[in-house]
Amino acid sequence: MKNTPLNVVVLAAGKGTRMHSRLPKVLHALGGKSLLAHVLDRVRTLRAGRTVVVYGHGGDAVPAGFADPTLKFVLQEPQLGTGHAVQQALPHLLPGGSTVILYGDVPLTRSETLVRLAASPSGLSLLTAELDDPTGYGRIVRDAHGTIVRIVEERDATANEKRIREINTGMLCAPTARLGEWLEKLTNRNAQKEYYLTDIVALAFASKAPVSAIHPAETWEILGVNSKEQLAYLERVYQLECARELMRKGVTLADPWRFDVRGELVCGLDVSIDANCVFEGKVSLADDAKVGAGCILKDTEIGAGTVIAPYSHLDGVVAGKHCRIGPYARLRPGTRLADEVHVGNFVEIKATEVGHKSKANHLTYLGDSVIGRNVNIGAGTITCNYDGANKHRTVIEDDVFVGSDTQFVAPVTVGRGTTIGAGSTITRNTPPGELTLSRAKQVSVPGWKRPVKKSQK
Repeated sequence: MKNTPLNVVVLAAGKGTRMHSRLPKVLHALGGKSLLAHVLDRVRTLRAGRTVVVYGHGGDAVPAGFADPTLKFVLQEPQLGTGHAVQQALPHLLPGGSTVILYGDVPLTRSETLVRLAASPSGLSLLTAELDDPTGYGRIVRDAHGTIVRIVEERDATANEKRIREINTGMLCAPTARLGEWLEKLTNRNAQKEYYLTDIVALAFASKAPVSAIHPAETWEILGVNSKEQLAYLERVYQLECARELMRKGVTLADPWRFDVRGELVCGLDVSIDANCVFEGKVSLADDAKVGAGCILKDTEIGAGTVIAPYSHLDGVVAGKHCRIGPYARLRPGTRLADEVHVGNFVEIKATEVGHKSKANHLTYLGDSVIGRNVNIGAGTITCNYDGANKHRTVIEDDVFVGSDTQFVAPVTVGRGTTIGAGSTITRNTPPGELTLSRAKQVSVPGWKRPVKKSQK
């Protein structure tokens, strides 16, 4: 096998009528990436010499979703069945060796299962499974000696054949040359008037080619997606498998059934994750990090010992060690927190660097800023970074104390050690080490009365 070329054909031309969507079925997302992307990720473990994706419904949306130049996309038009689809791929396969055929809407087949399928003997190898309820699947028909002789589709099966529990998954491996011979002999004499790929089993048996079967370790490996309900079911299967893998590595999950990874999550030792957290893109949590309930983290790196309190949203963030973030904090792309930074409830930060041991504990917006070390940002502080056309930068140097309800009208620099009086609007640079404040004169109006709500008659 190592010295012969391996081809992989992925059938991805189906419309997915039951999905009730304009999006091609194989582009629907599971775990943050498309069904087809999951299949192609598994295919890469086979190190195939050629991978051909046969697409149809959805037009160029399918090939447009994948920038990999090693993939060959072939259009099946019209769609005349699975056998016809593989016929479209044949001219693009490397001669000799074997060809594995997979499906773009069956996303969770394990890599080790595919490796066993691809390493099958010289004849035809099928991936089959036994189901308690085989309804809807083609049945594996064996003779009295247990030899596979053919596959019958359910719509063409007799009553006795419908009682067979061993089903065809559609995934197979065949010698490339023999596959071409068998495909040439296919006919469409069946209920659907289509060219069934499954008919090559009977042709292989007739040509005395050995036909064998391997079985997946888990039934969900062979499940496809034809509806939003099936998609949701496989989503939970996938998420639970992700959760189990993390727990095997020592991560504490408060509830593995309420946990979503929509990308890649890497965790250090003694990481704790509460319920209903979502991880998107690439997220890393260093040793002893803790994530509270209901948090969403996307493309974020969290340092050792940092605690993210519940219902915080972090996107494109790098946080240092022993920070405290949230609850209800929103940290947007470009946020960089040094060690021991505190970001409290209802604080929003964007494109800002926050220095060691600085704090913004309440109701604050910091955008396009550089915050030094040991800075205290009072509640209600805002950097006014946008003039309606351009963004401007605010620089707050080390050891600054900012009183509550302060506005910094950028561009502006606050000198080291400055104290800003509460309620100030700072429009010019401030000298270091001094108290700066900006307030209108306080007045009281004698005899003023609050408005009274008019009665409604």
